[in-house]
Amino acid sequence: MANIEQLQAFVATARTGSFSAAARHLGKAQSTVSSAVINLEIEIDVALFDRSKRNPTLTGAGASLLAEAAYILRGHEEFTAHASALATSAESHLCLAIEQSVWSPAIVPILSGFEAAFPYITLELLDPGSSDVGQLVRDGRADIGVMIAPESLPQGFHFRGIGHSPLITVCSPDYPLVGLQPLTEQTLRQFRQLIPHSRNPDDESYLARKRSPRVWLLESPHVIVDLVRAGIGWATLNKAVVDEELASGALVALALSFEKADVLQGIDVVWSQARHLGPAGHWLLQRLQGMALR
Repeated sequence: MANIEQLQAFVATARTGSFSAAARHLGKAQSTVSSAVINLEIEIDVALFDRSKRNPTLTGAGASLLAEAAYILRGHEEFTAHASALATSAESHLCLAIEQSVWSPAIVPILSGFEAAFPYITLELLDPGSSDVGQLVRDGRADIGVMIAPESLPQGFHFRGIGHSPLITVCSPDYPLVGLQPLTEQTLRQFRQLIPHSRNPDDESYLARKRSPRVWLLESPHVIVDLVRAGIGWATLNKAVVDEELASGALVALALSFEKADVLQGIDVVWSQARHLGPAGHWLLQRLQGMALR
């Protein structure tokens, strides 16, 4: 009968593309991972990988069984997390990570209600930069996250969309781009762009937002606002970040000739499949899911 360790080795190898990469992902020796896969193939009498090439590739049968193996592993993780929560008392500490670009005053009443409902629970609020919320939840550092929706959410997460945020391209009122509107992509390329970027050195999601060869990458969108106000460059930021500066005239919104409609970014609330939330976590999660951020 296949066991959890064998299924973990199978799924990790299929997703990472090699036994060595799967071993690093699982924190095990390569021989342990390859042996687990071999034993699984013996148990079920099915070849899961074609080993004739440099890296193992899924056979037709392996591809057919992969989704079912992943489903079993998710169920095992959720069962283990639920059992662990039942074995302990209610939470004494809860961590909520809210990406800086999506913070909204609409969250404050929810936090006030949480304080009244759970007065003895320590709530920790983190405000990470771009793309870092998912990593915090994945690592177990945060219990719940609110973040800009990524193009694809990694395995192991639950998520729900709770709104969207328009993206606005801005600069200071006396920046040269103001007099060149409506702006073409070629015009933007001639000036420095300031881009929100994760502190994770492997995160290259910023490349999809890069329009200029001259860029600065910054973790905090609020630091970007200060530098844009100082005339160091231009930036495309979420509306919530620049609303006050636009209203005061400290920044101006730029007209782009190649975009005729608002560009919207989705906002998600995310939580781990592998960790079971207690009563306080469920209370907070349900109210965050009921939001409609704009």
